[in-house]
Amino acid sequence: MKPHVICHMVSSVDGRILSSRMRPKGANSGGLFERLHDELKGDAWLVGRVTGREFAKRESYPTQAGHAFPREHWFARRDAAVWGIALDRHGKIAWGRSDIGGDPIVVVLTEQVSDAHLAGLRSEPVSYIFAGKHEIDLGLALEILNRELGIKRLLLEGGGGSNGSFLRAGLVDEISLAILPAVDGARGAPSVFDSSDKNAGVPAPIESMTLQSSQVLEGGAVWLRYQLRNS
Repeated sequence: MKPHVICHMVSSVDGRILSSRMRPKGANSGGLFERLHDELKGDAWLVGRVTGREFAKRESYPTQAGHAFPREHWFARRDAAVWGIALDRHGKIAWGRSDIGGDPIVVVLTEQVSDAHLAGLRSEPVSYIFAGKHEIDLGLALEILNRELGIKRLLLEGGGGSNGSFLRAGLVDEISLAILPAVDGARGAPSVFDSSDKNAGVPAPIESMTLQSSQVLEGGAVWLRYQLRNS
């Protein structure tokens, strides 16, 4: 069984998510994303490696480990109201912390990660799970998070590459999108849903999208919530 997955994002009118490029400036101020995040009441939130690295406080872990670790899930704790989940296939993020805003970190890895990285995670201590040998199986990761930590409602919060991977895998149940009164209007910025060149032609298996609610917010932002039905 997997959690109910809500992709929650804030974007410009043209679907871009890099606030520093949006015009007029200041359209993404005021903590709108965080306020709506709280209203959605998830018991976990998930980000990809690029977004996860923005929370890191270290450059790296030691390159040597004292001994080998089994490729088994490891939890520093199992009691939390909300979990912060990060995808990190090869173990590139040195966290330098065990939680983000009080939410304990859980890293999703593949079995290719080094023993030295596992030692670094344990030393912080940061929990981790394995969800594939070479590539992360997103569906398996969700099942493990539900089974091991009881996560039932997960907020998928970027970046665009991670969002797109979940969407194409048919794992997004709902979209929560706040559209700001701003535009990007240029090439190169990430979008709400992105893909690599390898997956550029892969369509998402969405059969229908039903508008659940729409709300005009302060400053002219609009909050849209859609229910998705995947094939």
